[in-house]
Amino acid sequence: MNQEDMRTKPITRLLITMGIPMTVSMIASSLYNIVDSMFVSMLSQGAMTALSLLFPLQNVMSSVAVGFGVGINALCAKHLGAGDGEQADRAASEGLWLSILHGMIITVVCLLLARPFLTMYHPGGEIVEDGVTYARIVFLFSVIVNVQIAWQKIFQSAGWMVTSMTAMLAGALLNIALDPLMIFGIGPFPKMGIAGAALATGISQVVSLVYYLIVYRRKNFPIRVRMFPPSFSGERARAMYSVGSAAALNLLLPSVLITGLNGILAPFSSIYVFVLGIYYKLQNFLYMAANGLVQGMRPLMAYNYGAGEKKRVWGIYHGALKITLFIMAAGTLVCLVLPRQLITLFSAGPQALSIGTTALRIICIGFLPSSLSVVASGCLEALGKGAESFLISLLRFIVIILPCAVLLSRAFGPVGVWHAFWIAEVLAGVFAWALFRRVFKRLKWNKTGGAAAAAK
Repeated sequence: MNQEDMRTKPITRLLITMGIPMTVSMIASSLYNIVDSMFVSMLSQGAMTALSLLFPLQNVMSSVAVGFGVGINALCAKHLGAGDGEQADRAASEGLWLSILHGMIITVVCLLLARPFLTMYHPGGEIVEDGVTYARIVFLFSVIVNVQIAWQKIFQSAGWMVTSMTAMLAGALLNIALDPLMIFGIGPFPKMGIAGAALATGISQVVSLVYYLIVYRRKNFPIRVRMFPPSFSGERARAMYSVGSAAALNLLLPSVLITGLNGILAPFSSIYVFVLGIYYKLQNFLYMAANGLVQGMRPLMAYNYGAGEKKRVWGIYHGALKITLFIMAAGTLVCLVLPRQLITLFSAGPQALSIGTTALRIICIGFLPSSLSVVASGCLEALGKGAESFLISLLRFIVIILPCAVLLSRAFGPVGVWHAFWIAEVLAGVFAWALFRRVFKRLKWNKTGGAAAAAK
């Protein structure tokens, strides 16, 4: 896409044009977890439970990578919108080096924490050993994941959404092909069980990274990445971390939530932990269109903010909100009409099928109001307001839902936990709508076009 199109083309068309490739990318990203879970569940319910328990820790790796990538994306897009290509080049170069550092730290920390983390929720045995086996392979690819996602966000900042989509699809399709071969030992591959699922995912992520590097070398990409930047700027790093750390925390909060909910549900029965794990696998898939739209919207808004297009920024917010409401209405309908079919994707037994059906029909009540939080958080990150975005997520994933889950579970049992989801979405959504309007009104804009800092 021509960069000038981001400032001149009709907003709805741009949101759809940029959002569709990102939605496909979200589908591809979700497939990593969905496909792994489907094949792993064929091994045993214990193996699937191991992945469910490990999910919060695994989410730390992806949250740090994606969160900091959002910081790189916002800064690069803002500089491109302001016509400062040199600063965009430096932001991308420094962001890649910092992503490598993040990956190295995550590898060490997560490998050390895997077993202690799993034993918090299960005393030991096959479930813990399966989880440790999976973790030891997956976390060895942390550097690859961080660098690959950094490149993804750099390409997105320039509007190259199709490249990002193709890279994700290439990795996801390879993962789908390798999973059964490496898990069950088909053809020349040895039977590796849960280790095969982890290795297939890691190899697929390597392929996605290689694709980005090939496109960068062969195409006239507007951002030039330097292997050795002339100097690291504390101001640029602060700008990336300001948005990136808040975005990472936004992504990490669901892991904290799942950990807390596991603790609430486990005393009732491990079957509820199993169902919660299935829901979050499905949620990643069900929310993919909304999250894809936000990913496509974020560089578009940051670019126009850098260009000083106030009315256009406001129009992007409203356009994204309308489309997201439509998407979430469709997701609600699917969960109300086809909950049993969704749960059976994971080889659930009769008890899990019954519990899961009830859970989906209750939780999906909150999908529509969650649109307000999802869109507002993405817009605030694009405007460099990471702290405000984090506040919305904190309310949504911790402050409201966990106390509600504790109180309602004591009054109504495990079903009370499912009701806590939609209550939190309604309250957080109202707050997010009011907060974004307040922040936008306080923004100052230079008369020459560039965006100024927000008023204090």
